[in-house]
Order: sequence, then structure tokens, then C-alpha cells
Amino acid sequence: TMCSVCKRSAGGRVMKATRQAYGETLRELGGQNTDIVVLDADLSCSTNTATFAKEYPNRFFNTGIAESNMIGVAAGLATAGKNPFASTFAVFGAGRAYEQIRNSVCYPNLNVKIAVTHAGLTVGEDGATHQMLEDLSLMRALPNMSVVVPADALETAQVIRWAADYKGPVYIRLGRAKVEDIPELDKEFKPGISTTLCEGKDITLIACGIMTIKAIKAAEILKEEGIFARVINMSSIKPIDSKAIAKAAKETGAIVTCEEHTIMGGLGSAVAEIVVRSHPVPMAMVGTQDVFGQSGKADELLDVYGLTAEHIAEEARKLMEDK
Repeated sequence: TMCSVCKRSAGGRVMKATRQAYGETLRELGGQNTDIVVLDADLSCSTNTATFAKEYPNRFFNTGIAESNMIGVAAGLATAGKNPFASTFAVFGAGRAYEQIRNSVCYPNLNVKIAVTHAGLTVGEDGATHQMLEDLSLMRALPNMSVVVPADALETAQVIRWAADYKGPVYIRLGRAKVEDIPELDKEFKPGISTTLCEGKDITLIACGIMTIKAIKAAEILKEEGIFARVINMSSIKPIDSKAIAKAAKETGAIVTCEEHTIMGGLGSAVAEIVVRSHPVPMAMVGTQDVFGQSGKADELLDVYGLTAEHIAEEARKLMEDK
């Protein structure tokens, strides 16, 4: 039978950017917890932390275009008992401030939440310099760091609520573009636990972020051809749901990973590490193939780099032959 996600009519779609849900949830939590403080590197309108700043100006710090300093300030606030959320674009948050995240946040295991926006190709016209495609590999390599990529606005709200209660470093990857809501993800977020959105016995599609809805659509395409794909939303990249991955490998015999990120060191690599240790099966990885992005419209870029439902379905067909 078709899962409830696949049954939704195209007309009933709710579209919202994960960064918008972040701003709204942060403002809501700010009223419940006075220890929450927010830092931004002069991009608060884009990251949506301006929503919090307007409501709680005394707990908002614009550090200017000085991301490394922002992380250092966030670490200091954490040592003083505050609950800091530091935000900027992914390329600056993970890239420019990497050493401070490593030595000032992860090494002392401080309670700093790094919530970055504008990750991946969907930044669009800002081009290669701003299209961060390597951040998951950087962040998941750091001891003590949790790494989460919500699939939609509903899941983002749940992830931010969890992060506010969790003690320790967290990296949350958010996007610029509006994405379709997936009702099944509007539930309490638990790190290391994935959500199976479609059941299937022939192959498994494991996705995160904007690629989750594309994996669902790929499963719909494959179903028309008599291929029944399991679809798993793996928003928790670290810790990762190794049980669900091993189960999928064993029960379906093939896995396609889907991410708006380089296939080196991200979701695909994380899944492969589990598969090779638990139950080796043929795998394909949909993501960017060791290249930088370029300037263009978000949808056109996803098409050029093969980050589409059609491309996922094509990779799945090839794997079915390998099985």
C-alpha cells in the first residue's frame, strides 16, 4: 500500500524554509528559557535570528562579520551558564570558524549550538563561494559534535526544541529555499533515530535535508515500475541510526543515499561506514561528485548536479541490476 506521505495531492503542499522555522522556534523558546542567547554574524535577516532579536534585544549579539570571534563569544557565554545559539551561513559557520569550533567548543565539550543556514546548492545565485557542500564532513569528524540536517520546517522546529534542552555541541544545517512539509516528521526529535517514511522491500533510499522529499518522489516513480523502495529520513547524521541502516541493508539488499552535499564524508560516507561493518550490499550515493557549485537558479542547479527525484530513481534502477 502507498504510504500516507505518497498519498498527498500536489495541491495540498505546505512550503516553508527550514531557516524560517528556526527563527520562529527560537523566538518561542526565548520566552520559555531566559538562558537562551543568540549570536549572529551580521546576517540576522537571512538566518531569521532577527525574529529573536526583535523580541529579546538584550539576549541577542551581532558580532559583525567575524565568525571566529562569534564562536569564541558563544563558548564564553556557555561557560557562564548561558545556552547560546550561534548563526550565520554554513560556509562561514563551519568553514571560517572551524578551528574555534574544534578548540573552543568541541574540545572542552561546551554547550554551544551552531545553527547555520544557506547550505548547499539551493543558495542559488550566490554561487560556488557560498554553496557549502563540505560542512557535514567537517562537523561529523569532530569529537563531541552532534550533526543534524532537518528535512523540512516541521522537523526543524522539533530539532531546535531538542537542541535547546540538550547539553553539548550541536551543528544544525538549514537551507535558504522553501521545502515541502512532510507531516510524519512533526514529532519529537531524538538523535540517532531515523524515520521510515515509505515501506519497501526492493531497495532503500536514505536521505536528509531537501533530498528527503525528493527520495519520496523517487519512490513514487519506482513504484510505477514495480520497484518498492523503502524511504528513510536520516536527519541525525551523528549520532546515526546504525540499526535502521543495518536492517535496511539486510532486508532490501541495496541502498541509495541522497544529500545536498559532497558524497565525500557526508551522509553517504556515514551510511557506508555502517553498511560495510554490518551487512555489505551494493550502494550508490546521490550528491555532488567532488566539485564546487556555480551560480544559477536553485532548481536548475539541482538538475545540473543530479540532485533530483529522477536521478535518484535512475541510480536505484542501476542498483537493482547489481543485486
